[in-house]
Amino acid sequence: MGAQLRVYKQKIASAQTTKKITKAMELIAASRIQKAMARVRASSPFARAVTRAVSAVATHSNTQHPLTTERETIRRSAVVIFASDRGLAGAFNSQILREGLQLAELLRSQGKDVEYYLVGRKAVGYFQFRRMAAAGEWTGDTDTPHFNTAEQIAGALLDAYDRGGEEGGVDEIHLVYNRFVSMMTQEPQTVRLLPLEVVEADEVVESVGAAAQVYPLYEFEPSPEVVLDALLPTYVQSRVFNALLQSSAAKHAATQKAMKSASDNADKLITDYTRLRNNARQAEITQQIAEIVGGADALASGK
Repeated sequence: MGAQLRVYKQKIASAQTTKKITKAMELIAASRIQKAMARVRASSPFARAVTRAVSAVATHSNTQHPLTTERETIRRSAVVIFASDRGLAGAFNSQILREGLQLAELLRSQGKDVEYYLVGRKAVGYFQFRRMAAAGEWTGDTDTPHFNTAEQIAGALLDAYDRGGEEGGVDEIHLVYNRFVSMMTQEPQTVRLLPLEVVEADEVVESVGAAAQVYPLYEFEPSPEVVLDALLPTYVQSRVFNALLQSSAAKHAATQKAMKSASDNADKLITDYTRLRNNARQAEITQQIAEIVGGADALASGK
């Protein structure tokens, strides 16, 4: 009985230590998610403005720009997977990796080759463990993303897209990342980044009603081609940076949820082991009393 009591005490102490760690990590994630959401909100107006500008130029100029024109034959597709550098976030990384691999299978079924671009150590480790090749890797900047990381990713993607599938590049680019919906929900999101899909202004009005804002008429100087050459790289950088920020906010929310669940489980373990320890202690006391009474009866009968 004494050995059993010691085991329960050790398990209670271990659960209490685990609870302290998970509670601290939950509080850290809660503080970080507010900053991450503030960065997402701050970047949204710029991303919307760049998207409107690119759509307006492409809509009104009738220019066949390489980044807005779909190629006749799509031989190779790029899939950019945004994971995290750290774990302890529930199904955050597994669901985005599963989404990216399912997209790759769909593209292969359409007769396209797939090249992977990986963001985050968890994605890199997953591919290395399975000996799957990746065309690009970026790690160490997923908790609080910086814009220079988005510039590096966008530069590599634009370079591959400019080369095209015939010359070892790609013909289209897809982004796969977790989008922050709420503190309890993070949704895998798949977006085709290039070639850019431009919706005509008339179609926008018909789809969303009369409240939609119609693009004004633009005059371009020096030319629509030069304007698109300047705008589209900025557009790609802003979309990649927005994906990084969304993924970061979603990761912190997933970590907070996972750590809260771990803390609740630790509380349950402490309660269960405390009950078992009390039962073992009571059994030991009952056994000792029974032995004393039995000894006393034996002495009394011997007289």
